[in-house]
Amino acid sequence: MSATDIQQLKDQVHENMQGAVTIVVLGASGDLAGKKTYPAIFSLLRNGLMPENVHITGYARSKLDRNEYVKRITAHLKDASEEQKNKFLEVTDYVSGQYDQDDSWKSLNEHLDKLEEKRGLKEGRRNRVFYMALPPSVFVTVARGLRKFVYTDKGHNRIVVEKPFGKDLESSTELAKDLGELFKEEEIYRIDHYLGKEMVKNILPLRFANMILDPTFCNKTVDNVQITLKEPFGTEGRGGYFDEYNIIRDVMQNHLLQVMSLIAMDKPAGNDPESTRDAKVKLLRKVKPIDIKDTLLGQYVANGDKPGYKDDDTVPNDSVSPTFAALVLYVDNDRWRGVPFIMKAGKALDTAKVDVRLQFRDVEEGLFKQAARNELVLRIQPGEAIYYKLNNKSPGLTYRQIVTDLDLTYKDRYKDMSIPDAYETLILDVMRSDHSNFVRDDELDAAWRIFTPLLHKIDREKIQPKPYPYGSRGPQELDDFVTRYGFKRDTKAPYEWPVQSVGK
Repeated sequence: MSATDIQQLKDQVHENMQGAVTIVVLGASGDLAGKKTYPAIFSLLRNGLMPENVHITGYARSKLDRNEYVKRITAHLKDASEEQKNKFLEVTDYVSGQYDQDDSWKSLNEHLDKLEEKRGLKEGRRNRVFYMALPPSVFVTVARGLRKFVYTDKGHNRIVVEKPFGKDLESSTELAKDLGELFKEEEIYRIDHYLGKEMVKNILPLRFANMILDPTFCNKTVDNVQITLKEPFGTEGRGGYFDEYNIIRDVMQNHLLQVMSLIAMDKPAGNDPESTRDAKVKLLRKVKPIDIKDTLLGQYVANGDKPGYKDDDTVPNDSVSPTFAALVLYVDNDRWRGVPFIMKAGKALDTAKVDVRLQFRDVEEGLFKQAARNELVLRIQPGEAIYYKLNNKSPGLTYRQIVTDLDLTYKDRYKDMSIPDAYETLILDVMRSDHSNFVRDDELDAAWRIFTPLLHKIDREKIQPKPYPYGSRGPQELDDFVTRYGFKRDTKAPYEWPVQSVGK
């Protein structure tokens, strides 16, 4: 970023927080806080993107002394010098307390009041951000304690909630109602960390700032869209949690649906956060509930020294929880009617990647009717990239046709690139009071309406997933499944990046 961009962000943070904030990390002793929340806060602090007067208080049930707390919150700080760590540690402390006891919340509030007094914060500057790095089972209990005893009337209040936001439409609606009775919607920031990823944030500029692209995002030119998330590891250590949620609730109803909504939505009416969220909600309300016939479910089994899903002692022996799913969604509007959006996600697969692949329609009958399909690919991770797969004449005397690409790989194009972690981006947005990349309550409602009938059917009828070996591409039925919805994998034309030497 340029110095001007950085200064603009600093000014926005200062204006929204009046130069001061107290961040309370709830669940501070847990893995999420140690691996994601604290490193993100540290990075913002190191780069001067936190308010000048900031303090971070960790809160959890674990009884940690100072040394153990420091060890946990610094274990995952990257490229941090001792000086930077020490500056960070000067503005953080830890309070142990229960989540369901009034006295614990009163003690926390007294602690925060003393911190604010000591820092000389006047009324209007005693802003508090409550970051809930917690399991969903205690969301409402903690929110009630915060609202009753720790909510300030001398500054802004922000509550940041991690997914999952419920397990179905009914539980999500209940959670939204409970939180809505405690905090105003403008005070609630529901984090889906995919919305903080660089390439996901780039979808709207890519589409709507380029006239050569947006007109092609429609059923007149696009045959199918694939949104894929692959993880090369299983659920080791998380089997009990995962079995309750499965791959659909874990990453598809939230992460992949967020990506789909940005790919498919119409242009927002304005450039403010609510216009973007309005456009997403409008799109999601046009997505039909997923039919079981448009679904392929899988569950990984042992392969060599790699264990199967049910080899985990915390997973029931009769579990039918899918660790892989391919789902097809349809949008019932003029832009996308008839185009299948194929979502694929799985654990214990052959590689790690997240990408979006728009496959365009075949060339019409004529001179090049055998040409391979064009594709636009957005690689979200690892290694951000955008590339178009095109047909091109092979250089030289031949008229042979080859498939090549126009390639924008970020690490090659942007030599001084530094891409922040998604959590860093989103916590900065909280400081800026920018809701653009957070999930609104009516958006949650629209999303769950798409998935709930399918999830209830899977749970009720205990639909058996197809087995697939740990480290494979997924169930053997996968290729036939995506072919059924129009996807074509070109096997005739070689996919080449020609390199020619110039000289002798």
